Amino acid sequence: MAPALCPLRALGRVALRPPCGRRLHLSAHRDDAVVISGRKLARQIRQEARHEVEQWVAAGNKRPHLSVVLVGENPASHSYVLNKTKAAADVGISSETILKPASITEEELLDLIGKLNNDANVDGLLVQLPLPEHIDERKICNAVTPDKDVDGFHVINVGRMCLDQYSMLPATPWGVWEIIKRTGIPTLGKNVVVAGRSKNVGMPIAMLLHTDGRHERPGGDATVTISHRYTPKEQLKQHTIRADIVVAAAGIPNLITADMIKEGAAVIDVGITRVQDPITAKPRLVGDVDFEGVKKKASYITPVPGGVGPMTVAMLMKNTIIAAKKLLKPKALEALTV
Repeated sequence: MAPALCPLRALGRVALRPPCGRRLHLSAHRDDAVVISGRKLARQIRQEARHEVEQWVAAGNKRPHLSVVLVGENPASHSYVLNKTKAAADVGISSETILKPASITEEELLDLIGKLNNDANVDGLLVQLPLPEHIDERKICNAVTPDKDVDGFHVINVGRMCLDQYSMLPATPWGVWEIIKRTGIPTLGKNVVVAGRSKNVGMPIAMLLHTDGRHERPGGDATVTISHRYTPKEQLKQHTIRADIVVAAAGIPNLITADMIKEGAAVIDVGITRVQDPITAKPRLVGDVDFEGVKKKASYITPVPGGVGPMTVAMLMKNTIIAAKKLLKPKALEALTV
């Protein structure tokens, strides 16, 4: 194994138990599930990232740089990008946000990506999704060079992930994986249901959880069932009621209710939907899980907001450091991208 890749394998082998027996990132009420604080875990990971950047720069290397391309005026996208650039500043990564109007043509956007690909100052590059309808998102994702693809959406990174090889992992699935590992939730031989099959979230989560823990990019060795929009609710319940871990990533509020969960299951809520509060009439964020009901049966549960969301941003910082260190650019990968 190339020495430069050893840190990546170490990332994949975080012990499936909390370090030093401490669970400082957890809080619980009697008889209720332990509520996993994604914010506290994310702070821990960002602290690790900050230390790594400091060491990298102190060794005489260039400070990692992240370029974010933001197209249009989508308020949610602007909010997400602001969170990413704030996190970058917090860990010592320089960043820039390149704003483009929704009227930009696909050709103009591809030209911009090409220039950023060839810019030696740019280590990590992402194009915030969604994009306007006249632009092919898959073509744009594949235009970002794989070793700068901090979103992990390039077809080469997706393919290598599916083959259990080193790759840039998508930030949200990697965040879910880190929540499970750092909380000490066992996966080996366990039954898992992933509700949602999106190519950027549901599918990668399933890949990380079911693949072989002995491979180059170790997986969770779980038995994984994936449901989707055509899975009848009663059939979904037949699967979730037997699951040790349920990952809800369908984008459907209250899809997972207490009667669908077995006692002691771990529930990770990836869903995030903005709804109007019936009492205050103000907008609020909800997940795919009936939090109040499910927490009375589950052993662990993540809240929305404050669960998976902060972890997504933290893992993006880790990916930017990986890109800066060129850990994913061995000769074999270079040959694929010439």
